[in-house]
Amino acid sequence: MFSLRSISLIAAVGLCHFSVHATDTDDIKQQLAALKAQIAALEQRLAEQEVASKKTTTLLVQQQTEAVSKQETNDSDGIKLGGAIRTNYSHTSYSDGNKNRGGDFDFDIFRLNLNGSIGDVLLNAEIRFFDYMTAVKYAYVGYQLNEDWQVQAGITQVPFGNWPYNSHNYFFSTNYYLGLEDDHDLGLLFKRQLADNWQLDLGFFKNDELGGVDGYVSSRADRYSYDVVGYRLGDDGIYDDPAQPVGEYNTFAGRFAYQFEHSSDFTTELGLSALAGGLHNGNSRAGSYNAWALHLNSHYQRWNLQLQHGEYHYDIDDVERMAVGAYAFYDSIAAKAKTSTINLAYSLPVEWGPVTGLQFYNNYGLVYDKSDNSRDTMMNVTGFSVAAGGLFTYFDLVHARNQPFVGGSAAGDSGETERRFNINIGYYF
Repeated sequence: MFSLRSISLIAAVGLCHFSVHATDTDDIKQQLAALKAQIAALEQRLAEQEVASKKTTTLLVQQQTEAVSKQETNDSDGIKLGGAIRTNYSHTSYSDGNKNRGGDFDFDIFRLNLNGSIGDVLLNAEIRFFDYMTAVKYAYVGYQLNEDWQVQAGITQVPFGNWPYNSHNYFFSTNYYLGLEDDHDLGLLFKRQLADNWQLDLGFFKNDELGGVDGYVSSRADRYSYDVVGYRLGDDGIYDDPAQPVGEYNTFAGRFAYQFEHSSDFTTELGLSALAGGLHNGNSRAGSYNAWALHLNSHYQRWNLQLQHGEYHYDIDDVERMAVGAYAFYDSIAAKAKTSTINLAYSLPVEWGPVTGLQFYNNYGLVYDKSDNSRDTMMNVTGFSVAAGGLFTYFDLVHARNQPFVGGSAAGDSGETERRFNINIGYYF
């Protein structure tokens, strides 16, 4: 294809040729006019071809960009599989056999996690396998409604208290054993992301994760989260199977938090949580329940301070003690009580071979003013955690009174302080 410069050169040569050999002036003028017309036509065709070439190039670039974008979207879709294997060592003051053996080393859990998305629909699930039971901790699908709001449906976390945990240690806080920390139920959760320094979580939970009072399960105690499964009468034992079953239903929960930014390395989140729902005995409404809490979560450089205070109340006529279930056994709690916790932690990044981080903490919890007139429940956990590649290990020294898993029950009446030294080793993948 000729360029415009080539055409101009050809035209100049042609003009010279006509000036040398043409003898008739009119013929020369006619031939010059014809030549100029041909040149103009050629220039028009070249301009049209350049425009067409640019359009073709643009179209190809757009097609390639769309193909790359589509491929990237397809690559981001998919569900990732992860999990953990954990073992546990404990040495206790409340078991003579354990002390005589120098403690016990046991298998803790094997768990599998699913996380990802297909299209715009999110999936998040965790199932845990113990020696004595299998339990789904959470399993929900989600959708990002807009930049700020996400909706989750399924077994999802009840929004309450310091989030996502009101503790730093392996045993959580005393609130966990009341169903007020890391609790998961079946329902809908609307989560507003942190924006303009505030966030809001609103949930409606139809029933607990095992289907409520008449869920089709072999045991209502085979669950990860603590939930009320019945109430106690005068002759019932603390650990008995519930003779008067009830279950939570139609629970509304909300959590509001505002974050204060004192400086670039100093923030404080102040929040209020509340929930309320019904209790059903399988035939009719048996009562109601509610809880509230004020909570603070402050980060200053490597320090973290958590404070929380609240109350809960299970309201059934003439009932002062409730049955709860979790980890394949039944326990009891007061129908009404106050609860307070204070937690302090210090995080230290390190480079010791595979060890990349340490966290030192002291977590204290107290449950008091109980409606069943049982003694206070107290737990203090002093310890540290170690992150090393896929390994994460808790070293905890626990002192407690009337505390589950530390020689007592939340409805116990002991004045003795029990001790448990615990090491939990987990490999996460």
